[in-house]
Amino acid sequence: MGKTTTAINLAYGLASMGRRVLLCDLDPQASLSMALGIDPEAGSLADVIGGATPGRLSMAAIIQPIAAGLDLAPAALDLAGCELGLTARMGRESVLKKALAGLGGYDAILLDCPPSLGLLVVNALTAAHGVIAPVAPDKLGLRGLALFLGSLENIKAELNPGLAVLGALVCKFERRVTLHQAALSELQAGGVPVLGVIGKSVTAAASAGNGQPIAGGDLAGQYKALALEVDKWLKTKPAA
Repeated sequence: MGKTTTAINLAYGLASMGRRVLLCDLDPQASLSMALGIDPEAGSLADVIGGATPGRLSMAAIIQPIAAGLDLAPAALDLAGCELGLTARMGRESVLKKALAGLGGYDAILLDCPPSLGLLVVNALTAAHGVIAPVAPDKLGLRGLALFLGSLENIKAELNPGLAVLGALVCKFERRVTLHQAALSELQAGGVPVLGVIGKSVTAAASAGNGQPIAGGDLAGQYKALALEVDKWLKTKPAA
């Protein structure tokens, strides 16, 4: 449970508040798109981004409705090939930003990224106004977060000076596990904003696999709190 579960629950949460939300699946594994039951044959972000040459479709052409106030720009496996092709393209870091610039009518666009810092993630960070960083409450998770934040500073300096770090989202947290408590304390002491803490749950993964938000229990409340924090930030962020 991590980024895809968070993307689904945050998107539904914001939509339930009356926000118009677009989910963009930038992961070649297409876990988000598959969970939501979307077939990318009609067009995916691979067709928008292209590779060494521009894509054949506009962003608007691939968007599919999911629920009231919620749409999806799906992924497909050929996004991996797009990422390789982008290395030979001028302005490769800003391809997604330009594609999104033609869209209107959305209050929030959530970019679900692959776990490695390649050109697809660099495109997302160049286009984004804010970043939520899911992190596991252990030493490896904290080390990965530190490396990511270091790379983020370089991207801010070179490509997107206005990019804000909303905070870390601690996932799979078990309060009775001493190592998890220690990791959370270390994170808080390190000065990284903690946007929320999401407990560990078997049912959460099942809900995400079915493309549905968590309906009840502690986790539903935790994701609702996250959506409220993001909604608050959306009200204060400068206009694009």
